[in-house]
Amino acid sequence: MKEVFVMTGEESKRLYVIQQVIDRKVRQGQAAELLGRSVRQIRRLVRRIRQDGPRGVGHRLRGRRSNRRHADAFQQRVVALYRAHYADFGPTLAREKLAERHRLRLGRETLRRWLGAAGLWRGQQQTPRHHQWRERKACCGEMIQVDGSHHDWLEGRGPRLVLMGYIDDATNRVFARFYDYEGTLPALDSFARYARRYGLPQSVYVDRHTTYRALGKRTIQDELAGRAGPQSQFERALSELGVQVIPAYSPQAKGRIERLFGTFQDRLVKELRLAGVATRDAANRFLEAYLPRHNRQFGRVARSPIDLHRPCPPAHQLPIAPRRSTPRSASTASSIC
Repeated sequence: MKEVFVMTGEESKRLYVIQQVIDRKVRQGQAAELLGRSVRQIRRLVRRIRQDGPRGVGHRLRGRRSNRRHADAFQQRVVALYRAHYADFGPTLAREKLAERHRLRLGRETLRRWLGAAGLWRGQQQTPRHHQWRERKACCGEMIQVDGSHHDWLEGRGPRLVLMGYIDDATNRVFARFYDYEGTLPALDSFARYARRYGLPQSVYVDRHTTYRALGKRTIQDELAGRAGPQSQFERALSELGVQVIPAYSPQAKGRIERLFGTFQDRLVKELRLAGVATRDAANRFLEAYLPRHNRQFGRVARSPIDLHRPCPPAHQLPIAPRRSTPRSASTASSIC
């Protein structure tokens, strides 16, 4: 039976040139230039091909089991743990959980290959989308993207919740908290908690949800009087604090917070499941420990070292500018900090 030796295009070229050297049609110096090797390497290849034939052109470890290959028993244990505990986890998150919970360490691509061979994972094909790219802000606190995510975060173990999420445009630093609904009070409460922890940002980037933006249009009377027109309570409170509210006109415009929610709806849901969280209060306590880990892993360094957050003033020093006669609208900002 004839042995078949498969060569790459580069190896085929190498074999041809070295054979020309052996047949004395090409000098060793010329072969070194053609192959981008030293003359010493050419001499070594000549000896190997004379000794081993065409096989000498390939690596001598080809076809042998790698010294770094994991044992079969280790691979079987990893696949069994994945099937039992992490069946809907992606390879990246599953690898982290295997290291964290089972002290089993392996490469992400190795795990992906094992899961694919076992029929437990198929790569997700995404249709490329083309949107105009906006450069990140340079400084921390220059702009914060804010939104609420409606999702079954507890997977039926508890009530459906809304995650109010904040992500710094320059650093990817995340702040978040669970609420029963997305509305004015959750928006103001979450902003107050953010401001107490990090300070007042220069601006917030929000969608056109009625919580953040008033539906009314600016009238002629407003224009003549120099007024901005109708404002939501959220806008009015942040305006009194000197924080600009910037509306986004498409989901792609606030892509960072949208991608964060996509990540959380995969990773955070599974983390909450593993921790057995079943109530809103427990979920918020879990976030206190989870978010610092997330920020260490996914945060980035801003282009500028300057932090543009301003200190959050005490409540009695805040400006009060009520624009309605009802008690509900009287200085919403006074409850922020």
